[in-house]
Amino acid sequence: MRPPPVIRMTPDLSIVVPCYNEATGLPFFHERLSAHARKVAEARGMRIEIVYVDDGSRDQTAAVALALKPQGTDVQVVALSRNFGKEAALMAGLDHARGDALLFMDGDGQHPPEMIETFVGLWKDEGYDVAYAIKADRMDEPAARRTFVKIFYWLLNFGAQSRIPEDAADFRLLSPRAAAALRRLPERNRFFKGLSSWIGFRQKAVPYRPAAREHGTSSWSFLRLLGLSMEGLTSFSPAPLRLAGMVGAALAAAAFLYGSWIVIERLVWGIPLPGYPSLVVGLMVIGGVQLLVIGIMGEYIARILSEIKARPVYFVADHAVRHAEAAGDRPVGLELPKALP
Repeated sequence: MRPPPVIRMTPDLSIVVPCYNEATGLPFFHERLSAHARKVAEARGMRIEIVYVDDGSRDQTAAVALALKPQGTDVQVVALSRNFGKEAALMAGLDHARGDALLFMDGDGQHPPEMIETFVGLWKDEGYDVAYAIKADRMDEPAARRTFVKIFYWLLNFGAQSRIPEDAADFRLLSPRAAAALRRLPERNRFFKGLSSWIGFRQKAVPYRPAAREHGTSSWSFLRLLGLSMEGLTSFSPAPLRLAGMVGAALAAAAFLYGSWIVIERLVWGIPLPGYPSLVVGLMVIGGVQLLVIGIMGEYIARILSEIKARPVYFVADHAVRHAEAAGDRPVGLELPKALP
């Protein structure tokens, strides 16, 4: 007689963790995350899974993740074929997560797992659809970086119908209907913070202070942050094009006023026309602005080309799911009645 089949229930919550070169600290992080996830699952009567997405790490992150043992929660590992970027890793986690609700957090340990209970409480008890972490302050960061962040969010929200909260992190929980709405968005050039704000529903900010990294170093250099900022602006906001148009209009108005003033000086006061220096400066300013506008338009055209090509956002090299009962933890699923002999 064959053993009775087991019906595996769909998780109530999937915790998606994108990872890049986190092999050293991932086991310790998994211990902390599993402990808090198990605590929430037992208190709420929920079933939780953790989805690790390795974004083509150059170290042994994928192998370490595949070796992690479930500790009261299912563990799913999605290893991408190469480094596609964090937005692609978040999308891979979104596609492979089996849970009704989703929670996204980084795998470097700076997003405290203790906040999972707070997020779940806002969803279950207070009816919020999106609970997101927001930095309490940036006083521990250099002044140049704080200024850059303020300029970025000002550009991002310039003329926007749906404002994106400043200093919001990817660390956030989406209720089942918010997660379903996010899954319906078809674009390939994605900006997760913007899209999760754009879908609407009831949203709540939760202040937090990022913990210090205990293992490894951050892979986010200034150039990578600048590239991510450009990708976010051009894939989500038309602000650069609008500002370029405003700059062009301002230059045209200034040129008209300056030309009128030269004519008045010549006809009324007999002042001779300015020489070559003013002409060269004017050409350089106009030429520089034109090149800037062309470059901005090129970024948008590149995004359009990417959407038209419709290439897959990522490819999966390895995929594994380990259920909690396989590690000797609490049983999950319902057993069917035994068949008659």
